[in-house]
Amino acid sequence: MRSVTELPHEIETLENVFVPLRDGQRVAARIWRPIDAVTDPVPAVVEYIPYRKRDSTRGRDAYNHPYIAGHGYACVRVDLRGSGDSDGVLVDEYRPQEHRDAEDVISWLADQPWCDGNVGMMGISWGGFNALQLAAMNPPALKAVISASATDDLYVDNMHYMGGCLLADNLSEATVMFAFNSLPPDPAVVGDRWREMWRERLEGSGLWLDTWLRHQRRDEYWKPASVCEDYTRVRCPVMAVGGWADGYTNAIFRLLENLDVPRRGLIGPWGHRYPHLGVPGPAIGFLQEVVRWWDHWLKGHDTGIEDEPMLRVWMQDSVPPSATYEDRPGRWVAEPSWPAPDLTEREYRFTAHHLVDITDDASDGAPPAQDRLTLQSPLSVGMFAGKWASYSAVPDLPYDQREEDGGALVFETEPLPETLEVLGLARVRLEVSADRPVAQLAVRLSDVHPDGEATRVTYGVLNLTHRDGSAQPAPLEPGVRYPVEVELNGVAQVFPAGHRLRVSISTSYWPLVWPPPEPATVTITTGASALLLPVRTPRPEDDHLREFGPPEAAPEAETSVLATGEHAWRVTRDLATDISTLEIVNDQGTFRIEDTGTIIHRDTREWYSFRWNDVTSARGETRTVRRLENGDDWRVEVTTRTVLTCTTSDFLINAQLDAYELDEQQGHPRVYSQNWERRIPRDLV
Repeated sequence: MRSVTELPHEIETLENVFVPLRDGQRVAARIWRPIDAVTDPVPAVVEYIPYRKRDSTRGRDAYNHPYIAGHGYACVRVDLRGSGDSDGVLVDEYRPQEHRDAEDVISWLADQPWCDGNVGMMGISWGGFNALQLAAMNPPALKAVISASATDDLYVDNMHYMGGCLLADNLSEATVMFAFNSLPPDPAVVGDRWREMWRERLEGSGLWLDTWLRHQRRDEYWKPASVCEDYTRVRCPVMAVGGWADGYTNAIFRLLENLDVPRRGLIGPWGHRYPHLGVPGPAIGFLQEVVRWWDHWLKGHDTGIEDEPMLRVWMQDSVPPSATYEDRPGRWVAEPSWPAPDLTEREYRFTAHHLVDITDDASDGAPPAQDRLTLQSPLSVGMFAGKWASYSAVPDLPYDQREEDGGALVFETEPLPETLEVLGLARVRLEVSADRPVAQLAVRLSDVHPDGEATRVTYGVLNLTHRDGSAQPAPLEPGVRYPVEVELNGVAQVFPAGHRLRVSISTSYWPLVWPPPEPATVTITTGASALLLPVRTPRPEDDHLREFGPPEAAPEAETSVLATGEHAWRVTRDLATDISTLEIVNDQGTFRIEDTGTIIHRDTREWYSFRWNDVTSARGETRTVRRLENGDDWRVEVTTRTVLTCTTSDFLINAQLDAYELDEQQGHPRVYSQNWERRIPRDLV
């Protein structure tokens, strides 16, 4: 990535500004703006997240906000109430208090003498979520948003309940916030109040995993902040951005289809990162695109955005399977609108372990032959599935699918006679029955190479009790046949001639999703089941798209590595105990931020295990260590541990939080400790 030091505007940085809220509380903001903004006001761009502007996101902020500010904007990075250096306590994500505070921040920005009254909102993940949510609330000064790696549907796409199945990332995300919410503000910003504010957070933030597990169906808890409940509420332009290795790309297709405002979609090969930092590559000059977007919608300059295609995507070429890719080969393609007008749906019918293309079938209309194939997968299917949303792609992507297919029903085409290009959301239509009231299916679509290696292209999961929706799930009646449809995640993929399509179906996909309460045998009726693929014909226009610039950003923040970390993804099986474990290590080591002197240590570890085929042995455990220090007057450490297990009837949570003030004379005096024990009934999950 190219470091840009010469920008159109010279800027100044305000390390901390407190923004007043309507109830007397304050949120902390860091501001980058042109030095002449007070006499020549500029639009403001706000990023509003809980991830600590002074330390945790300082590196990313250093790339983004000075760059955008240097193009004539006031960039404002705000810590949510209860996070970083802001007042109060953060008790959950995307609640009404968060939205009211955001409205206050936007109003305050518009009233500042250095702001011309126009405000944009941008962010990735949490910041992308609340940018969409604020767009649906229509504060007068908010003129446009950029939402990256985010969703319009909190229930389905926010690490909670994919297809009505409990994602293990539900525990992982709760762990991230457990750690963040337990950290104190920086005394250099808030002064002597820091201990009082810290204690308030430790006592008041709570155990979010408990809350999320008490809403296992799509109830009223999820709806207020889900933009999909009423797309007409969004009245400002939206840029939606994501990557094929991320977990949030489906929302981009829904937003493009359902919003009635100027909108653009951009999907690259990346994981959960901004595209100029994107892995797998190629990364692009995303900040240049951001500036074009803001110039158009906040400054009123005609940058040509409205004349460009609605959707740009990276059409991925076929690659061998790997848990990590530095780059994904492919090419950029575009669609003028979505749904794309020229896509066709091709149907591949399931026969006895085969997929047969019937799109151009000219048979005499005789009903297809039907076989009933039964399956009860081992719990080991899923240990090589990778992460629901890839954060680093080293090495959290799915591995060779032959590792998984031995425990699945497999349906495969003959070698493709010609290259096939797919864009959009594939579906698998099934007729199924089960011998238990609760059962699930995981469906994978793979690219099978001539040498037999199988690369997972996309997948979907379905809790069969949610076959008619997640608001009112209903148990299965054993032996009764049900028509169901499993929607696979969106994809853009080239399948070369000579390769095969493979659909693999399993009744478990642990630890990506939690197993059902009892082992269930599922029967699939071939002939009545099919794969439906959105097929795209390459167009000459794809060769003449405007090229993205190279990745560039402002200079990186200066840091010094004090201790190296470790990133690992290990699958082990103890044959003596029949226990298999996936261990994920994300130890970011210890480093010092030079311009503040803050020393940071971050270490997160996760374990997901099971014993043989005992579905009640599924166990997730997470541990975090966070240490912050700045000289002898501020040295703190917080540790968390969360264990999630189950019985046939309940989920069980055991969690611990410990906070310490480190002192060379007194050692590690613990200043706070809390334990949680929770039993939560399973609700057809």
